[in-house]
Amino acid sequence: MRDIDDTQAPLLDHLIELRRRLLYCVIAVVLGFTVCFYFARPIFSFLVHPLVQAGQNKIFFTQLFEAFFVQIKVAFFAAMMLAFPIIAMQLWQFVAPGLYKNEKKALLPFLLATPVLFTMGAALAYYMAIPIAVHFLLSYQGDLGGVQQEAIPTVGPYLSFVMQFLFAFGISFLLPILLMLLERAGIVTRKQLIGARRYAIVGAFGIAAVLTPPDVGSQLMLAIPLILLYEIALIGIWFTERKRAKVAATVDA
Repeated sequence: MRDIDDTQAPLLDHLIELRRRLLYCVIAVVLGFTVCFYFARPIFSFLVHPLVQAGQNKIFFTQLFEAFFVQIKVAFFAAMMLAFPIIAMQLWQFVAPGLYKNEKKALLPFLLATPVLFTMGAALAYYMAIPIAVHFLLSYQGDLGGVQQEAIPTVGPYLSFVMQFLFAFGISFLLPILLMLLERAGIVTRKQLIGARRYAIVGAFGIAAVLTPPDVGSQLMLAIPLILLYEIALIGIWFTERKRAKVAATVDA
């Protein structure tokens, strides 16, 4: 029990501590929202850039308050990403006193790697997957039996489309962290994950088919990284198993 911090506060003290941590998180989100709402138009201009690169120079709003609510959504999403380090820090400070030292060493790298992997996934979506999907979807413009078919993108559906891609790719890139945590908790083993590799490949293409447009390019852009991340998780688990075996051998000696 010496590895655990000497804090044996009653339940009420823990609830007060939780309320304080949540208050800090809310303040961080509110401050981030205030800043991001001021820059909502430049942020949305950044998000709409793939549409501009595809040759679409107009985007519409069909309801009176649609553009305003889109700016609120943009500011909120940006504020959540901006405030995530503070939210993660508050979460860590709340749970850390109840963890053993070895559990802290195991959990902290995963917590630090989460925003990095999410950002990598979102960047892949923005710079590669979204432009491919936009080009594919806009390719349906043109003559249709003597009738000119033209795309008229609106701000609300386009924002939902972009956010779906960003969050789908960002969360998918957290797969190694999830698998390594499950292995660390004893829920799965590396041998079981190796045996489930074929199902993981099928699942990766299934997830890609659901979360991306029906073009093959977008689906491959998500499915292939998912498969690679699965293999990276297996390699990471192999290294952690070796490290644990060395520590156990040292203790036994």
